[in-house]
Formats: sequence, C-alpha cells, structure tokens
Amino acid sequence: PCGARRHMTYDIAAAFAAHAAETRYENLPPAALRAAKTFLLDTLGVGLAGSSGANVRAVCDLARSWGPGEESTAWLDGSRMSAGSAAIVNAYLIHCLEFDCVHEGAVVHPMATLLSALLAWSEREAARGRPVDGKRLVTAMAVGVDVAGLLGVATDSPLRFFRPATAGGFGATAGIASLAGFDAATIRSAFGHMYGQTCGTLQPHLEGSPLLGLQIGFNARGAIAAADLAAAGMQGPVDVFTGRYGYYTLIEDGQLHADRIEAALGREWQITQLAHKPFPSGRLTHGVVHGLRDLMARHGFAPDDIAEVVCRVPPLVRRLVGRPDVPDPASNYAKLCLPFVAGVYLAKGRCDVPDFRGDALRDPRVHHFAAKVRHEPDGNTDENALDPQYIEVRLASGAVHGIHLAHVYGHPEAALTEAENEEKFFRCCRHAEPTVPEARARRLRDMVAGVEGLADVSALVATLAARD
Repeated sequence: PCGARRHMTYDIAAAFAAHAAETRYENLPPAALRAAKTFLLDTLGVGLAGSSGANVRAVCDLARSWGPGEESTAWLDGSRMSAGSAAIVNAYLIHCLEFDCVHEGAVVHPMATLLSALLAWSEREAARGRPVDGKRLVTAMAVGVDVAGLLGVATDSPLRFFRPATAGGFGATAGIASLAGFDAATIRSAFGHMYGQTCGTLQPHLEGSPLLGLQIGFNARGAIAAADLAAAGMQGPVDVFTGRYGYYTLIEDGQLHADRIEAALGREWQITQLAHKPFPSGRLTHGVVHGLRDLMARHGFAPDDIAEVVCRVPPLVRRLVGRPDVPDPASNYAKLCLPFVAGVYLAKGRCDVPDFRGDALRDPRVHHFAAKVRHEPDGNTDENALDPQYIEVRLASGAVHGIHLAHVYGHPEAALTEAENEEKFFRCCRHAEPTVPEARARRLRDMVAGVEGLADVSALVATLAARD
C-alpha cells in the first residue's frame, strides 16, 4: 500500500482545479461529446423512471421544507424550491432505482450527483439572468466525471464509504466551478468546502436503506453550497485530498496512486469510460443476468432445466451483492441481492423496474430460482474489480455449461448500441409516474441530441417536469 503522504510532489487538488478552470468545449474530443450525450439521455431517463420509486414523495416534500423558494425544479412534479433542495430530490430520483450509469474502474456513479447539481445550479443562474448554454453544460459534465472518476481510479482501497456520494460530490463541485468560470484558486477553495460536507457510508447499501440515494443528494447539495462559499471569498482548506486528515487518508484508508491521475487527466476522458446499467439493479448483479441470457440462447435450455447456478466472481461482487435471498425483501435489498436478481431473470425472462416492487418481491417463482444460485471466489485479489466473471449452469440432466465474461453487458467494451440506449430511455419514460407522453419523450431526446445548441439548459428541466 502507498500512503497518501508519499505523493505530495503531484498536487491533486491543484491539478483538478486547473483542469476545471481551463477546460473548454473545444477541448473535448468527439468521443467525449458522444458519450456526454449518451449518458445525459440515460441519466434523464432514469431520473424520470425514478418518479415511480419508493419514498420519492416524502423526499420531495421534506426537501422543499428544508429549502423553500423558487430557484430550481424538482423533476418529480415540477415543484419549486431552493437549488440545494432540488439537487437532493433529483439526485434521489436518478439513483433510487439503481438504474444509473457507473464508472466501473472507479466504482462511482458520477452522473447522479453531477447532473442533479449542475441543472439545479443552472436553473438558479437562469433566474438571475445568467443562463447556461449547452456547450458549457457538456464541458462541465466532462470535467465532473473526470474528477469523480479519477478519485476512484487512483485508489486500491476496498470500499468503506459510498464512493458515488463521496467522490461524486467533488465531481459536482468541479462541474459547477466550470459552469461558473471560477479561477483555479477559487475552485481549490470550493473543494475544501465540499470536503467539509462530504458524507456517505456503505451501511445503507448493506441494509437496503433508501438513505443510499439520499447520500448522493446530500453531496449534490453540498457541491452547490461549496461553490457559493468559495465565490463569496470564504477560504476552504486546500490540502483536502492528500493532507494529514485528507480524503485519501481518512476515506480511502491511505491508498493512493497519484500517478494514475497524472497520466490520465486531460488525456483520457473518463466520460468515455462510463458503463450503462441495462437492468435496474446493482451493477454487480448484472454479470449473472448477462451469463444466463447468453447461455440459454447458446445452449437452448429452459429455466426449469436448471439445477444450480454458480457465479465465480471478484471479491467486490461477493461483498456487496452476495447477500442471501430473503422471503420478503425490501426493494433496495432485492436490487442488491445477486440471487434475487438472477431469480427475477429466470422467472420472468427480464429484469425491469416493476420486478423490484410490491408483490413482485414476494413472487414464489423468483425465490424458487434464487435458491439455486450461489457464488464462489474467483481468486481475484483486486478489491475494486467488477470483472472478469465466470457463470456456470448445471442442469438437472447432468450437463454443465459455462461462460467467461471479460466484461459485463453495458461496459464500454460490451456497450449498449445507440438504439438500445434510446430503447432504455423510452422504457424509463413509460415507467415514470405519471407516464411521460411519447411526444414529450421524443422532444427531450431531440433536445439532448442537439444539446450543444441550447441557449439555456433550463429548457431541459422544463421539458422533464412538464405536465402534459
């Protein structure tokens, strides 16, 4: 292990601050622009579908009471509230179904924290007569994903805190700073103010608590406050990543490979490394669905022919989603339970939003198949690896079939096509409550396709929250 204090020659905070201050739309390569549009559409779609998630009304009502006002919009119902409160609500909508994209190398869901904060801040700016255009939004997305993603990539530490919230908050801070046109010194100060608000543990993940998504929202709100504090001239601590009590020392257990940030920042755009979630469940459960899908298509057996499913997977998979199936799971628990997710696919031939709520959670056929699934260590010692995985099916006939997955469906090397991305978006719109009419869904899709031409990105929010 490399201690954080050994890497003081490369100043991570200064490098991130300079990157956010200096990056312009013209610096983005075509691949980064394409990825930004792909995952902007994906994130807006899962946020709309999140309106059907558990506790969304309570979250919206509470957030409005915490920060009343007319600054920004909750996508749930179009209600107005402070920018910070809107960021909480919309981050929760994006993440509550476990359907939002992920940076696998970082083990971070960067877009939930980032986009909720960027759009809430942009609405507030528009209300003050300073609209944010689409080119600035895309640039801020790329910068924010770079910061959140590289914070995770640079550590080998096993997750102790919920990195989508902790690293995500710094990504959102960098993104807002990019929108605001802060200089590097102000951005570094904003990182300090963000660090003072950083939160997010794995206990809600373990228990299947809705606090998991709220932690993302708290850090999105924190990013807005951090930017405001820095803009007001209040100096935040500057050595927040590698200081004695900094991020890598306390949150990442002293594990840091700063050379990974130095090699990639400004050269390898992390937004191109995002992976889709084809299914509304923990990303670490997707390998078994991918494997079962391909094995059944290749060998022609039916679910009822299966005697046992064995998943040989990295330690992160076993630790975070290797939990046992239980007869009446909470929705969040079920989405993060590998046997349950496999049972859903075998029982229904799909994994979709309705399969993780209400009576579907107690479906005896799902639990029948879940009981046939077990996992084993694969010998991988990387505590942050999601793949490779090996899925083996043993049939009642005695036949055994297996598949090696170098990457799981949705990874950039096993990516959704543009058509599949759009199909997921429109399916999410149908899962929204109330359902998003197709004409509005298509209008939103077209706005994203031409986002660089938008004069005011608040138009995206107006279309998201419209009531036809």
